[in-house]
Amino acid sequence: MSAHTQTAEKGQNTTLLCQESYVCSGTDEAIFECDECRSLQCQRCEEELHQPERLRNHERTRIRPGHVPYCDSCKGANGNIIHGSMTGSRQIAVVRCQVCKINLCVECQKRTHAGGNRRKHPVTVYHAGKAQEQEEEEGMDEETKRRKMTEKVVSFLLVDETEEIQVRNEEDFIKKLDCSPDQHLKVVSIFGNTGDGKSHTLNHTFFYGREVFKTSPAQESCTVGVWAAYDPVRKVVVIDTEGLLGATVNLSQRTRLLLKVLAISDLVIYRTRADRLHNDLFKFLGDASEAYLKHFTKELKATTARCGLDVPLSTLGPGVIIFHETVYTKLLGSDHPSEVPEKLIQDRFRKLSCFPEAFSSIHYKGTRTYNPPTDFSGLRRAVEQQLENNTTRSPRQPGVIYKALKALSDRFSGEIPDDQMAHSSFFPDEYFTCSSVCLSCGCGCKKSMNHAKEGVPHESKSRCRYSHQYDNRVYTCKACYERGMEVSVVPKTSASTDSPWLGLAKYAWSGYVIECPNCGVVYRSRQYWFGNQDPVNTVVRTEIEHVWPGTDGFLKDNNNAAQRLLDGMNFMAQSVSELSLGPTKAVTSWLTDQIAPAYWRPNSQILSCNKCNTPFKDNDTKHHCRACGEGFCDGCSSKTRPVPERGWGPAPVRVCDNCYENRGIQLDVAEQPSDEEGGTLIARKVGEAVQNTLGAVVTAMDIPLGLVKDAARPAYWVPDHEILHCHNCRKEFSIKLSKHHCRACGQGFCDECSHDRRAVPSRGWDHPVRVCFNCNKKPGDL
Repeated sequence: MSAHTQTAEKGQNTTLLCQESYVCSGTDEAIFECDECRSLQCQRCEEELHQPERLRNHERTRIRPGHVPYCDSCKGANGNIIHGSMTGSRQIAVVRCQVCKINLCVECQKRTHAGGNRRKHPVTVYHAGKAQEQEEEEGMDEETKRRKMTEKVVSFLLVDETEEIQVRNEEDFIKKLDCSPDQHLKVVSIFGNTGDGKSHTLNHTFFYGREVFKTSPAQESCTVGVWAAYDPVRKVVVIDTEGLLGATVNLSQRTRLLLKVLAISDLVIYRTRADRLHNDLFKFLGDASEAYLKHFTKELKATTARCGLDVPLSTLGPGVIIFHETVYTKLLGSDHPSEVPEKLIQDRFRKLSCFPEAFSSIHYKGTRTYNPPTDFSGLRRAVEQQLENNTTRSPRQPGVIYKALKALSDRFSGEIPDDQMAHSSFFPDEYFTCSSVCLSCGCGCKKSMNHAKEGVPHESKSRCRYSHQYDNRVYTCKACYERGMEVSVVPKTSASTDSPWLGLAKYAWSGYVIECPNCGVVYRSRQYWFGNQDPVNTVVRTEIEHVWPGTDGFLKDNNNAAQRLLDGMNFMAQSVSELSLGPTKAVTSWLTDQIAPAYWRPNSQILSCNKCNTPFKDNDTKHHCRACGEGFCDGCSSKTRPVPERGWGPAPVRVCDNCYENRGIQLDVAEQPSDEEGGTLIARKVGEAVQNTLGAVVTAMDIPLGLVKDAARPAYWVPDHEILHCHNCRKEFSIKLSKHHCRACGQGFCDECSHDRRAVPSRGWDHPVRVCFNCNKKPGDL
């Protein structure tokens, strides 16, 4: 068996080779099929075989891709069909016998090659699947082809009941739709009350009754969230929504979800089974139109610019088809043949003061069901007619549809407080606007939801009132305002040009300052001995601003004199502690020698105790006897008594054991202390007093610093007792891990997360101070 035969027997599509082998030896690709020769022929064999006059009239057809020849045994010598009378046509061959050189269908192969020697004839197997399908499709009518195209369509959950998109990304959306990324589509969605048969309507309108969208006879709604499917016939994304007036928990969020679906739709079907059109239908469409124009038009424009979409999203709403099914009542307009139903609907909108201006068109399609099932043919024709109209809504790629839904979902999301809800409307503004409320006056923010993610501040159209609790005043320089500039200024401890200590001294003398970046220092609170005026009456203008949740006060946080003084005392205490407790040996010895009397042996020459000869180590302390001036250890110089002959008296001073026993010392005239040595002795006494005093100061300062620390902190700082872990790395604070406040935000951080230094003028810190990593990343002045 040839390689071609073996491959074909595996059921793979292979190139058909010439079956005549007249010129090409069976190696060339078959181009023609001759019905009378009963073989496939290449170009050369076909020309040579049909050169004789008697063979020129053979009926030959050119082979198309995927072609499989007919069975040669189905037609007898007289042209009659041997079998297959039920179909009335010849059968497609499944094999070709290499010995008999004929094509055989399944029936003919069983009849002619089932027994005897022919059973061992090698055969070439044709893969007739595609060819049969092609033949079947050619024989189908248009309606059957459409049915076949929708056989594999399935629906998927697009958005759940909590407004969370269940599709990961654009590629996943296209994959679940099972369509081409370059295919241009429109979106059709359906709305209506729960139980009115929305899913059933979509199944019969687009998918020939197949249950693409789930239906159920149970009382509970079978559609929760938003489901989608792709109609390959009309090239549309079909969206099924959850019904109105159903028993749901998050009613506000699910109602808002409907408007997001409406915003991405090109055509909306409003399904109703009520015998008469209720006011809820007109109220829903009117409120949806108003909310669409107010909140979604601007957002769709912004989405087009932000996402860089090739196809602009239409700011005009979709078209609407009201599909009205009645049983006992006449359809709208039946009593007034001269008036079209659309005009009656417009009159109804006008009477209810609902104006559906956002929708590009509103059409009415009714059907009266005397006996089930419902006739959806009229709705189907109306939908197809609206989809063909590209005047206001043009088809776009599925990626654009997903990006629009994702952008609207990100913008309008989050919980809706029930206490702020206006239930008189289907789509109140609270569904789409920021829920933040001013802490001072109670006014709400009028910006769109989640605007803080884009760095847009809160805003309210109403004016705020002053509250002493929040001190929500803002000062602006009056001189700059008169020159056409609005420059904010804040009261603070010192001017930016003053050093920290000089600024504190000026603050203690003349009070806080108000400094303008353009005009310099324009006000000091105690500049004069008397007659100091309020800055509001002289140099600044006052404005009252809203206090939004999560923001700090306005003016009170900038008087940080106490904290600055406390920081300075901490630094001084730390320096004194380090100098008194742990100086290096060389510095200590040098300082001692500089103020030591002339009769004292220098520290560098004292290597061991003068009495017990114990060598001194690095950490050991050397003591001088005030009588003889030699160096001793602490054990050999623990006695004290006055030494008036050396100038130490009347208070007892340290002496060695030998000098203590020798109560008097006979000094020569040359050994009497001179005036200069007397000054040195005084310096030594002062040095000892200072050393003892500094040690006491360090101990004394630790207590008041700890007591006043909480009282000295600025108002925007988080209290120490509320700081349990680092605000950035979340490490828990302990004795070994110290707390530090960021001078910009006031949160507590460890040293590693707040070791940057930067000026914070808005808080009154004009010189570099400690800030955290997050604040240090902010551009501009803090």
